[in-house]
Amino acid sequence: MGHDMTTTPRFVFLTGAGISAESGIPTFRTPDGGGPAMWAEHSVDDVATPAGYRRNRNLVHRFYQERREACAAAEPNAAHYALAALAAALGDKVLVVTQNVDDLHERAGLPARNLIHMHGALATAICAGCRHRVDAGVYGDRCPRCRDGLLRPDVVWFGERPYEMPRIERAVRDAYLFVAVGTSGEVYPAAGLVDIARVHGASTVELNLQQTSGLFDETRLGPASRTVPELVKNLIG
Repeated sequence: MGHDMTTTPRFVFLTGAGISAESGIPTFRTPDGGGPAMWAEHSVDDVATPAGYRRNRNLVHRFYQERREACAAAEPNAAHYALAALAAALGDKVLVVTQNVDDLHERAGLPARNLIHMHGALATAICAGCRHRVDAGVYGDRCPRCRDGLLRPDVVWFGERPYEMPRIERAVRDAYLFVAVGTSGEVYPAAGLVDIARVHGASTVELNLQQTSGLFDETRLGPASRTVPELVKNLIG
């Protein structure tokens, strides 16, 4: 997922569910008063864990096919377009690390070289056996390479390691500015990445609907469709 950059990114953005919520993509939520965490009315344990996949592959395949369809019906918003404009202006100095599995960053025009999908992507499927990745592969089909494993969603589930963590951590260590957009600064990976940024001297900014932690140098409250274009305008200007 992604490509090595020829120069070190100086501006690293971590985007989470909050940036795509404005485009109508449902987010994970934890019900008040306990109970299982839910995603699009399904228990996360059922659709976002290896154990859930072992229990009911068909349910998981159906769920992610529905997510693909919901993603296709959504449109990028001003925050996605602003980050694409920043990459167009500053090139390899910009890296966007997204926790989202939708393709709204790409459809807004953000080049693949400026983007890492740390939690995978709906646009691809991956063999549960040999880990061969297939563009738009059909969940449940046999792997075209090994002919043995089944294609599963190319999504990092709870208990699995996010993609490209060494590259992400290296970029954050070398960053001049680290910005978290629409994601909690209290949980991994955001909390770990902001810690790395702070230790190595980067300025840190949180853009969110509410302040999630005291770890950032600055918090700007409001919808991503407003706060991201405002910040990007300042950086380009």
